[in-house]
Amino acid sequence: MSEPLKTTNHEVIRAWIEAREGRPAVARTAAKGAVLRVDFGEHEDDLEPVEWEEFFTILDDNKLAFVHQDITAEGLPSRLNEFVERG
Repeated sequence: MSEPLKTTNHEVIRAWIEAREGRPAVARTAAKGAVLRVDFGEHEDDLEPVEWEEFFTILDDNKLAFVHQDITAEGLPSRLNEFVERG
């Protein structure tokens, strides 16, 4: 199992998501905001697809980083990810 990695590099984030057949998405909030998500094609009512440009604008404007795991304990590609404050 690989250790979680943290990055703000757009190329690394996009490559990781696309390698797992994911797409950029958001869950819109009641306020004028949105929560970044990765859509792996499983049904979730609140997910809205977005273009990469909007996805990375939200990431940068909110000073977020992408935490992800590359490999599971079983040696398979992991989908484990979350968006966290950069700090």
